[in-house]
Amino acid sequence: MCGFAGIVGKFESRDDNATLTRMADAIVHRGPDDSGVFIDPLHSVGLAFRRLSIQDLSPLGHQPMRSVSGRYVITFNGEVYNFPVLRSTLEKAGFSFRGHSDTEVILAAFEAWGIEASLQRFVGMFAMALLDREAGRLWLIRDRLGVKPLYFGLASGPCDLPESKIELPHNATLLFGSELKALQAHFGFQQAVDRNALALFMRHGYIPHPYSIWQGIKKLPPGSLLELDLASRRGEIRSWWDAKAVMRSGMDDLLVCGEDEAADQLETLLDDAIGSRMIADVPLGAFLSGGVDSSLVVSRMQGLSSRPVKTFSIGFDHRDFDESKHAEAVARHLGTDHQTVMMTAADALNVVPKLSQIWDEPFADASQIPSYLVCHEARKSLAVVLSGDGGDEFFGGYGHYDRLPALASQLERLPFSLRMKLAELFERPEGLSSGWASALNLKGTKRLQVAIFGEMLASAGRYLSCQDPLEMQYRWMSFWNAFGGESVVLGADALPRTPPAFWELGQGNWRTRMRFADCVAYLPGDILTKVDRASMAVSLEAREPLLDHRLYEFSARVPEAMQVNRGRSRWLLRKVLYRRVPAAMIERPKQGFTPPYEAWLKGPLRDWAESLLEERLLVEQQFFNVGQIRAQWQRFKNGDHDLVTSIWAVLMFQDWLARQNNLNLIRGQ
Repeated sequence: MCGFAGIVGKFESRDDNATLTRMADAIVHRGPDDSGVFIDPLHSVGLAFRRLSIQDLSPLGHQPMRSVSGRYVITFNGEVYNFPVLRSTLEKAGFSFRGHSDTEVILAAFEAWGIEASLQRFVGMFAMALLDREAGRLWLIRDRLGVKPLYFGLASGPCDLPESKIELPHNATLLFGSELKALQAHFGFQQAVDRNALALFMRHGYIPHPYSIWQGIKKLPPGSLLELDLASRRGEIRSWWDAKAVMRSGMDDLLVCGEDEAADQLETLLDDAIGSRMIADVPLGAFLSGGVDSSLVVSRMQGLSSRPVKTFSIGFDHRDFDESKHAEAVARHLGTDHQTVMMTAADALNVVPKLSQIWDEPFADASQIPSYLVCHEARKSLAVVLSGDGGDEFFGGYGHYDRLPALASQLERLPFSLRMKLAELFERPEGLSSGWASALNLKGTKRLQVAIFGEMLASAGRYLSCQDPLEMQYRWMSFWNAFGGESVVLGADALPRTPPAFWELGQGNWRTRMRFADCVAYLPGDILTKVDRASMAVSLEAREPLLDHRLYEFSARVPEAMQVNRGRSRWLLRKVLYRRVPAAMIERPKQGFTPPYEAWLKGPLRDWAESLLEERLLVEQQFFNVGQIRAQWQRFKNGDHDLVTSIWAVLMFQDWLARQNNLNLIRGQ
């Protein structure tokens, strides 16, 4: 696991090396063990690298690395887990190797089979920049599901780079790298906040690809590559792996077997995916929440290991949010070497000032705080951890996959015109419920019960105007005013009601279509961004075996009848898990990883929040509709529980903005 940065532009100064070094050093946390710079003045390309040594700890794993022929130069972030098999195949074809890193195997594969043919053979998570010195081409490549990040764009000026064809303006400098802070370290970086991206952030709590918070910078989509001809400065972005095509292919070739046989096939795939991710030359362990996915990963790890696996879980000093006892029970049953990291409000206070620096652009999944803390604790004894991310998306673990289609079925009984009128009536039921409470002179618990009833009406009212479960899912995932992230952001364009990912599959039952939408949007945009930044901030490599693309291919073939059993989702995953862990230890309502941040914002974090939402400050910044922000903040303080995610999103942008102003990076407003 590492980090890299690079430049396409003029190289005429002695300072060029220093510039690349500065860009790489900005992400030293991704690779504290080694660094390197390579400049090719002929092709006007510079590459810089920071290394976290995981495989082949010797200098033979140093990057940027040249292929044996000298044709290719690579900077590579991630792991190709099947590199031993590929190496054996290449050795039989006459290739020889100096060291034992997967990077050297990747270069040999490109020499032997070409770029795209090699990518199809790779099993892993990766982002890479590859210079083909013979053809005069630069390749930027991102893994199938977007586990590893890759940003690119212009150092300054508006972003005129479309999503497919690219033509770099004359004398423009193209920057690329693993994190935005690497690009911002370039002396010529000068971009303005993208208000449309900000509106997307206010809608989702994260900024989906291909956008970033900066106008001139984009994220390379998962499963895509950018090929740039360095002479003409023209190129294109295209997919080398298509999640939609894989899902459709699976739906046309559903499993035809019994549940036990399907579970056997899944178990074989799981053991290969997990076993290959346990290969490391450094200490390795796992995260364990006590839920289905993490327990499954740890149970297979322990079965493949000759010693107790080191496991970590997070605990809260707030009983309603604490799952640590469940994790400890699973750990005792499996015999792991377990540690619980207890989290308090004081811990949150210490982490919050670091969030904008760690995540680089606004990010509002509040589980980022416990994610960082458990990574920080795990890094004290480990360099690599396995997690259970991906099980919910691949195998349908989220409760709304069932609730929303059921609600849509009920709503279909009402005429759409009537539903729209009811939606208007329920738009502000919390005010109505407050009026009821006052009129009836209710106090204490009874007043609270009426307030909760009003919030339930508000929640139901959000979905009355939706026409199908996909639209409901999109509204479910939207933070600010349902679909209206742009309504609170000054100068933002109107956003579509639903993004293409929610419609492009075009076939299958609602559960399948909702899973697909999450796999291509929410998973890379939120979950994987959270895990990558939290782990890399402390130089910890996180591996996600359930995100093996072969498991995605298998999940696409699972019939609906095998996805849920008597209300239990991820049924095939459970069948495999229960071969090693008793069902009684796992069967409980899904809880998630969200800390009690509502209580924190009304307690120890309130002063911090008040300072960022101060009316004068919001007016000066000119990013938000100040009236809306202040009204929502007041409603939240008065007890509107549903607004906590919206408020957290505003606070995450405000905190990020304060850091950028301190760095003098907010320009060209």
